Formats: sequence, C-alpha cells, structure tokens
Amino acid sequence: QVQLVESGGGLVQAGGSLRLSCAASGRIFSSNAMGWYRQAPGKLREWVATITRGGSTNYVDSVKGRFTISRDNAKNTVYLQMNSLKPEDTAVYYCKAIDWGYWGQGTQVTVSS
Repeated sequence: QVQLVESGGGLVQAGGSLRLSCAASGRIFSSNAMGWYRQAPGKLREWVATITRGGSTNYVDSVKGRFTISRDNAKNTVYLQMNSLKPEDTAVYYCKAIDWGYWGQGTQVTVSS
C-alpha cells in the first residue's frame, strides 16, 4: 500500500531547476514532519531537508540557499524546489513521513554538466 507518492524528477542541465512533489494521505500528512532525502550511486542515503507540521525548515549545508522545502496542507503535499542544480545533486530523491517512518518510492534527479 503506497502511502507517499513522489513526482517531478528528471534530467536537467547544471544551473537549472526542478520541483519535486510528494503527495501523502491526509492522516499521514497532518501527523508528521516531512522530509526529503537523497541517495547517489554508491553512497549512503542522506538527509536533505525537513519541514515540521508548524512549517519550520532545516537544510543540509550543501543545499542551503538553493533548495526550498514547503508544504501545502490543503493538498497534503510537500515540495522541494531545487534551483542552481549541480551535477553532485544527482541522486534518487525520497520523501519521508518522519514521525511514522514512512518512505516514498523515490524519484530520479539527474543533473548534467
């Protein structure tokens, strides 16, 4: 049973932008802080950004000033706006309902140089 559904990944040139979306059921969304993580080939999955139920945000240093996490409570959706993308941002990006530990299936982001 799929609880979180990501979309918006793709191929983009360095310096470009993408917006990822993660749709969740209402019960999950209203009960959880939400986060984005990523996993590059041959590397461990790493945390990218978090947004609390109240809207407070945090980011890993490598994306600060370039990525923005937001949530639309009416649509039960969390977003990751990614600007000024770099080749090192290439990874599978995963959405997570943090409090309950639910993961999405991931969406591929590839940044070409």
